[in-house]
Amino acid sequence: VQLVESGGGLVQPGGSLRLSCVASGFTFRDYHMTWFRQAPGKEREFVAAIENYGIGRTHVDSVKGRFTITRDNAKNTAYLQMNGLGPEDTAMYYCGAVRRWSDRKIMNNYDYWGLGTQVTVSS
Repeated sequence: VQLVESGGGLVQPGGSLRLSCVASGFTFRDYHMTWFRQAPGKEREFVAAIENYGIGRTHVDSVKGRFTITRDNAKNTAYLQMNGLGPEDTAMYYCGAVRRWSDRKIMNNYDYWGLGTQVTVSS
Protein backbone atom coordinates (compact mmCIF):
# COMPACT_ATOMS: atom_id res chain seq x y z
CA VAL A 1 0.00 0.00 0.00
CA GLN A 2 1.32 3.40 -0.97
CA LEU A 3 0.28 7.01 -1.15
CA VAL A 4 2.85 9.11 -2.97
CA GLU A 5 2.57 12.88 -3.01
CA SER A 6 4.25 15.15 -5.53
CA GLY A 7 4.01 18.65 -6.91
CA GLY A 8 5.40 20.63 -4.01
CA GLY A 9 8.16 23.18 -4.33
CA LEU A 10 9.17 26.78 -3.86
CA VAL A 11 6.71 29.37 -5.13
CA GLN A 12 6.39 33.12 -4.78
CA PRO A 13 3.48 34.68 -2.88
CA GLY A 14 0.41 34.75 -5.05
CA GLY A 15 1.57 31.76 -7.05
CA SER A 16 -0.03 28.38 -7.66
CA LEU A 17 0.83 24.73 -7.28
CA ARG A 18 -1.03 21.50 -7.91
CA LEU A 19 -0.27 18.64 -5.60
CA SER A 20 -0.92 15.05 -6.64
CA CYS A 21 -1.35 11.94 -4.53
CA VAL A 22 -1.10 8.61 -6.34
CA ALA A 23 -2.50 5.58 -4.55
CA SER A 24 -1.63 1.93 -5.00
CA GLY A 25 -2.25 -1.33 -3.22
CA PHE A 26 -5.83 -0.70 -2.19
CA THR A 27 -9.20 0.02 -3.82
CA PHE A 28 -8.96 3.76 -4.24
CA ARG A 29 -12.67 4.36 -4.87
CA ASP A 30 -13.54 2.80 -1.51
CA TYR A 31 -11.74 5.57 0.38
CA HIS A 32 -12.33 9.22 1.04
CA MET A 33 -9.20 11.22 0.38
CA THR A 34 -7.87 14.17 2.31
CA TRP A 35 -5.03 16.64 2.50
CA PHE A 36 -3.44 17.72 5.75
CA ARG A 37 -0.49 20.03 6.29
CA GLN A 38 2.07 20.58 9.00
CA ALA A 39 4.09 23.74 9.37
CA PRO A 40 7.33 23.79 11.38
CA GLY A 41 6.59 23.80 15.09
CA LYS A 42 2.87 23.29 14.58
CA GLU A 43 0.48 20.38 14.69
CA ARG A 44 -0.74 18.69 11.54
CA GLU A 45 -3.97 20.31 10.43
CA PHE A 46 -6.80 19.31 8.14
CA VAL A 47 -6.93 21.13 4.81
CA ALA A 48 -9.50 19.43 2.56
CA ALA A 49 -11.38 16.20 1.98
CA ILE A 50 -13.28 14.61 -0.89
CA GLU A 51 -15.71 11.73 -0.79
CA ASN A 52 -14.87 8.48 -2.50
CA TYR A 53 -16.87 9.25 -5.64
CA GLY A 54 -16.05 12.94 -5.54
CA ILE A 55 -19.59 14.13 -4.92
CA GLY A 56 -18.97 15.85 -1.62
CA ARG A 57 -15.94 17.80 -0.52
CA THR A 58 -14.94 20.25 2.14
CA HIS A 59 -12.13 22.71 2.76
CA VAL A 60 -10.90 24.42 5.89
CA ASP A 61 -11.97 28.06 6.08
CA SER A 62 -8.42 29.39 5.68
CA VAL A 63 -8.11 27.91 2.18
CA LYS A 64 -11.67 28.28 0.87
CA GLY A 65 -11.73 30.08 -2.43
CA ARG A 66 -8.01 29.40 -2.97
CA PHE A 67 -7.57 25.62 -2.75
CA THR A 68 -9.63 22.91 -4.46
CA ILE A 69 -9.49 19.19 -3.83
CA THR A 70 -10.40 16.82 -6.66
CA ARG A 71 -9.86 13.19 -7.54
CA ASP A 72 -9.70 10.93 -10.57
CA ASN A 73 -10.68 7.38 -9.65
CA ALA A 74 -9.57 6.08 -13.04
CA LYS A 75 -6.05 7.25 -12.23
CA ASN A 76 -6.13 6.43 -8.49
CA THR A 77 -5.08 10.00 -7.87
CA ALA A 78 -6.19 12.85 -5.66
CA TYR A 79 -5.22 16.45 -6.29
CA LEU A 80 -4.99 19.72 -4.43
CA GLN A 81 -5.02 22.79 -6.62
CA MET A 82 -3.58 25.70 -4.64
CA ASN A 83 -3.94 29.27 -5.88
CA GLY A 84 -3.16 32.56 -4.22
CA LEU A 85 -0.49 31.01 -2.04
CA GLY A 86 0.87 32.97 0.87
CA PRO A 87 3.69 32.43 3.38
CA GLU A 88 1.13 31.03 5.82
CA ASP A 89 0.65 28.08 3.47
CA THR A 90 4.26 26.97 3.86
CA ALA A 91 4.13 23.43 5.22
CA MET A 92 4.62 19.77 4.50
CA TYR A 93 1.47 18.55 2.78
CA TYR A 94 0.25 15.00 3.35
CA CYS A 95 -2.51 13.04 1.70
CA GLY A 96 -4.49 10.46 3.60
CA ALA A 97 -7.09 7.80 2.93
CA VAL A 98 -9.95 7.09 5.32
CA ARG A 99 -12.95 4.76 5.10
CA ARG A 100 -15.54 6.76 6.99
CA TRP A 101 -16.44 10.33 6.05
CA SER A 102 -17.12 11.13 9.71
CA ASP A 103 -13.46 10.34 10.46
CA ARG A 104 -12.02 12.71 7.89
CA LYS A 105 -10.57 15.11 10.51
CA ILE A 106 -9.47 12.41 12.97
CA MET A 107 -5.88 11.53 12.10
CA ASN A 108 -5.74 8.50 14.39
CA ASN A 109 -8.54 6.83 12.41
CA TYR A 110 -6.79 7.00 9.08
CA ASP A 111 -5.86 3.86 7.19
CA TYR A 112 -3.09 5.22 5.02
CA TRP A 113 -0.80 8.24 4.84
CA GLY A 114 1.74 9.45 2.35
CA LEU A 115 5.18 10.75 3.28
CA GLY A 116 4.40 14.29 2.25
CA THR A 117 5.54 16.94 -0.19
CA GLN A 118 7.04 20.25 0.89
CA VAL A 119 5.43 23.53 -0.12
CA THR A 120 7.40 26.71 0.54
CA VAL A 121 5.96 30.12 -0.25
CA SER A 122 8.58 32.82 -0.22
CA SER A 123 9.84 35.73 -2.28
